[in-house]
Amino acid sequence: MAKKSRYSGIGGQAVLEGIMMKNKEKYAVAVRRPDGGISVETGNETGILPGSKLKEIPFVRGIFNFIDSLVLGMKCLNFSASFYEEEETADEKHSGEKKQKNETGEKLLSALVTCFAIVLALGIFVVLPYYLSSLLKDSLRNQSLLAIIEGVMRILIFILYVTGISLMKDIRRLYCYHGAEHKCINCIERGRPLTVENVMRSSRLHKRCGTSFIFFVFLVSIVLFFFIRVENPAARVAIRIALMPVVAGISYEIIRLAGRSSNIFIQILSAPGMAIQRMTTKEPDKSMAEVAIAAVEAVFDWKQYLRDNFGYETEDSEGEDD
Repeated sequence: MAKKSRYSGIGGQAVLEGIMMKNKEKYAVAVRRPDGGISVETGNETGILPGSKLKEIPFVRGIFNFIDSLVLGMKCLNFSASFYEEEETADEKHSGEKKQKNETGEKLLSALVTCFAIVLALGIFVVLPYYLSSLLKDSLRNQSLLAIIEGVMRILIFILYVTGISLMKDIRRLYCYHGAEHKCINCIERGRPLTVENVMRSSRLHKRCGTSFIFFVFLVSIVLFFFIRVENPAARVAIRIALMPVVAGISYEIIRLAGRSSNIFIQILSAPGMAIQRMTTKEPDKSMAEVAIAAVEAVFDWKQYLRDNFGYETEDSEGEDD
């Protein structure tokens, strides 16, 4: 008998040969080491303005959540990448000099990379679609139609980008870990014990995925930019960039609602993002599922969750099919 999905509150992100899971302020990143073992690092991440009431205000909290996710995501990526850097010399391993020497530089580099990534994303997904659609302004005098074409181009560029990077071997493996992350969350939110077998037969698609969030960003931007009526091209670009925090805030509320509701309207609204997830997630193998389980168990008591929400003891349960 199928069980209705229950919101768990946990979320995650795929990293290099691993997965990060976050539950409230606690996070864990599990990585498959080159020697085959699994390393797990846990910590607390309060983000910017910890405890601020601003982070509780609808349509504002999404902006802070987005920034916090970027910072934590980069931190976890750096942790996972550290297992696959060039081997240290024997002296460096024993003295720890390399770690001390590079710690400050790595933090600075991480901040620069994050800023560069944001600027690059704005250029590719905000400025470029506007520029391409503006090439049609002489043949299409309808500004509303141009705004819609701009939005469609933004989505097409994103799909091409996702498809292009999926040709890289490391990205394909990242997509597999992304699938394992979703499978773990779906497994427990469907009331199944968190075992490798149950994880592997769970869906790799999830309504609260970051891919779906990006789609909602594009959808909301089409609606907002539709009403911009500024003649100066530079001002149009500046307004689009300035409105991105607003777009992110609205999109966060939509995906937050999607993660807690299963009504038909939400399912229809979520369908395009779920379809794009088929490109950004791939079926993982059992070793990847093991890494995802390790990350979940470091931050989330799934056995207590199943007792509270589905009413049975997990030790004697075998899970059910959808």
